[in-house]
Amino acid sequence: MSSSDSKAITQNKRTARNEIDMIHGGLAGKIMLFALPIAAASILQQLFNSADSAVIGQFSSPEALAAVGLNAEPIGIILGLITGLSVGVNVLIARYIGMNRRKEIPAAIHTSMLFSLIVGVILMICGLVSARPLLILISTPDNILDLGVRYLQIYMLGSPFIVIYNF
Repeated sequence: MSSSDSKAITQNKRTARNEIDMIHGGLAGKIMLFALPIAAASILQQLFNSADSAVIGQFSSPEALAAVGLNAEPIGIILGLITGLSVGVNVLIARYIGMNRRKEIPAAIHTSMLFSLIVGVILMICGLVSARPLLILISTPDNILDLGVRYLQIYMLGSPFIVIYNF
C-alpha cells in the first residue's frame, strides 16, 4: 500500500467520524443527534434572557425589569424568523450532500453568509425604526415604554451578529 493510499484511508476515517450519514440506515437516532445543537441554541437564548432579567432585577428598577420582560415576545418572533430562514440553507446543503455535489457546498455557505449579513443589517434598521411603534401596538404601558424601546433598540443593534450566528 502506498503512502498516498494510507493517507486517503486515514482521511476517510477522520471524515466518517465527523459526519452523520443521514442517507443510509435508521433516522431516529440521527435526527435526535442533528437536533441537539438546535435545542442547545434555544436553551442558551432562554438563559440569555434569564440573565438579563436577573441582572436588571438585582440592580435596577421594577420598570426596567418589566421592559426586559416585555421584549421577550418580539425578540422570540425575530429569532423564530431567523431560525426559519437558516433552515432553508440547511435544506440546500443537505440536497447537495444527497446528490453527491459536495463541491457546491462552499458556494452555498458563502452565499448564505452574505445573505445573513444583508438580512441582519436590514433587520437592524427595521428594528431600530419600528421599536416604538411595535411596542405601542402591543399596548405597552407609558411608564415602561421608553425603557422597552431602548432595550429593543440595543438588542436590534446586534441583529447582524445574531443572524450570522444562527445561519
